[in-house]
Amino acid sequence: MVASTHSFPRTQEQLKEIASDILRHAKQLGASDATVCVSEGDGLSVTVRRGEVETIEHNRDKGVMVSVLIGKKRGQAGTSDFMPQALRDTVAAAYNIARFTAEDDCAGLPDIELLEPTPRALDLYHPWQLSANEAAEIARQTEQAAFATDARISNSEGASVCAQHAHSVLATSQGFLAGYPTSRHFISCAPIAGRGQHMQQDSWYTSKRSASDLAAPEELGAYAAQRALAKLGARSLSTRKCPVLFEAPLAAGLIGAFVQAASGGALYRNMTFLIDGLGRQIFAPHIRLLEDPYRPRAMGSTPFDAEGVRPHPREVVQAGIMQGYFLSSYSARKLGMQTTGNAGGSHNLALQSTLTQPHDDLPAMLKKLGTGLFITELMGPGVNYVTGDYSRGAAGFWVEGGEIQYPVEEITVASTLQQMFQQIVAIGADAYVYGAKETGSVLLEQMTIAGS
Repeated sequence: MVASTHSFPRTQEQLKEIASDILRHAKQLGASDATVCVSEGDGLSVTVRRGEVETIEHNRDKGVMVSVLIGKKRGQAGTSDFMPQALRDTVAAAYNIARFTAEDDCAGLPDIELLEPTPRALDLYHPWQLSANEAAEIARQTEQAAFATDARISNSEGASVCAQHAHSVLATSQGFLAGYPTSRHFISCAPIAGRGQHMQQDSWYTSKRSASDLAAPEELGAYAAQRALAKLGARSLSTRKCPVLFEAPLAAGLIGAFVQAASGGALYRNMTFLIDGLGRQIFAPHIRLLEDPYRPRAMGSTPFDAEGVRPHPREVVQAGIMQGYFLSSYSARKLGMQTTGNAGGSHNLALQSTLTQPHDDLPAMLKKLGTGLFITELMGPGVNYVTGDYSRGAAGFWVEGGEIQYPVEEITVASTLQQMFQQIVAIGADAYVYGAKETGSVLLEQMTIAGS
């Protein structure tokens, strides 16, 4: 089901020509420095519901974002029009914004020695040139597999297939000029189990750079159905404190919460509980968090960050102790530090425990949980990054003696991120990659459960 033929309207060289022309025009206007990102992409998304095609969406996108510096004053403007006059007008708009903007001592491009001179190839582009009919057929196979799993699968929110391709070029007045193509494809399914007042819905998806790495449609549909079926007969719990096991996809959200709290913007605005977190014991001593921007085909991989800075593999958390933040050049200057190559976000974070054994699969993690709550769904934001307070709606399963007893819903789980990070008892070997984050299921010593 994979095809390799695909082409963008413009080549990388043509995008580079556009970027170079923009930089020249910015200099002619009087800019001291400038950066430009030129991108374009296309994709197909098809949704099938109960065997019938519900939506077919073709997208073709392009854009230019220009940042202009006049000394320490910065202006930014963008356009989706690649005509020469529109591009010149966009540069002029950015220049005029900079003229009337207050100076900012932290404004400026990254130091030249930090830029990536020879971007490496990371195998991030695997085109999937399928027709709408082919996509619809894959979606039907996925949904049909869900219905075929059990007669109690009574309805569906649909199955979707999506293929997306993009490429971009980053150029700066320092001489940096590079770009690369990427792809992202996925299949998803959301079946409904039960009838009347006793219905439960769940979903599952697979997302990869290459369609050849996607889960089989039949397997995905069947697994999504099993998840929905397992929720039938859910009940609430009385208020209590107990151990909690986060399913691996939800545990990835704990990594995201840490990244948010450790990001430069939150730090220099004093909007995080991790101020002065470097060198402190933030996690349990057996925890480590690794960042690797160079994993082939991975969603969070990049040869350079959004400023052209070379990223580095690193251990962000070592033996539970925080070793680094997530900084761009601007936020680093605000903090009196150096960029970590994270302009644009984090890169392939893996949460690990030195206690994890190869046999620590999900059943083993349920045994470690013993009696407590296994969470498979979270609702609402519910995280205060200033205080660390954590309170979210949840659903999952009540576990006793390491065995699932019954599904639960309409409950709230609460704690603080400080306590949650420190109270990680174990991380499973059931590793799951969720976007740019990877972790197994995560067992916490205790949380407060609020129910009926």
